[in-house]
Amino acid sequence: MSDTVQFSVDEGLARLTLNRPTRLNAFGSDLAHAWRDATAEATSRDDVRAIILDATGPAFCAGGDVIEMASTMGDGSPLTELAGVINEGIRSLTESAIPVVAAAHGTTAGGGLGILLSTDYAVVGSRSKIGSLYANIGLTPDLSVSAQLADAVGSRRALQLVLQDRLLSAEEALEWGLVAEIVMGADAEDEASRVRARAEEVARFWLAGAAAAYGQAKRLVRSQPSRSFPEQLAEEARSIGAAFGTPDARARVAAFAAASAKRAR
Repeated sequence: MSDTVQFSVDEGLARLTLNRPTRLNAFGSDLAHAWRDATAEATSRDDVRAIILDATGPAFCAGGDVIEMASTMGDGSPLTELAGVINEGIRSLTESAIPVVAAAHGTTAGGGLGILLSTDYAVVGSRSKIGSLYANIGLTPDLSVSAQLADAVGSRRALQLVLQDRLLSAEEALEWGLVAEIVMGADAEDEASRVRARAEEVARFWLAGAAAAYGQAKRLVRSQPSRSFPEQLAEEARSIGAAFGTPDARARVAAFAAASAKRAR
């Protein structure tokens, strides 16, 4: 695996770190293939129950590497192929039953927005900026932006973002529902460190609790568009029954029932 994505697993927590800081973690060919491989491994391992996605350098992800596009691609077919590789990684994350938290300090733009949307809980810094910016260079949204942005913020706000060269502030991204939390730091470097630390706290919270149930809850929400309403109700019923049959859930339900009975006395 290329070192453009750093990958590690520690006590159930997988960490994927985009590591192309001199290009603001923009996706070129090496990063695209490393991303696909790392996400596939993280979501297929039995010992992984939560995932952190973070990045090195001053930005989270600037999307595609425009410099590489201009210097190596004679037409659009290589770009289509490269997007397909990155999309495999996006599907690995979104289709898995493993919750994913993003530590997205700095700027997130272009396809980086799609990468952010592929996580389930996003922590950003107060200095963070988030936007689309595709049309600025004559390109259209990819890497799941058109597939996920409207679901996250509504179609009108999605159009506002893709039809302007606007970068949302951290506060605006929180208000729109793009991110879950904002962390402040003394300077950009300190803030990035604090963002990573808070994202790890979120992931450790999942691990300390009913991690499998959090993962199945994520799966139910993420996979809902593929089902009709009656089908989703049936899948919910099947899932809660399957969860209740696990030793962890039965122990937690028994403890909750005992505590409730004690309070009722």
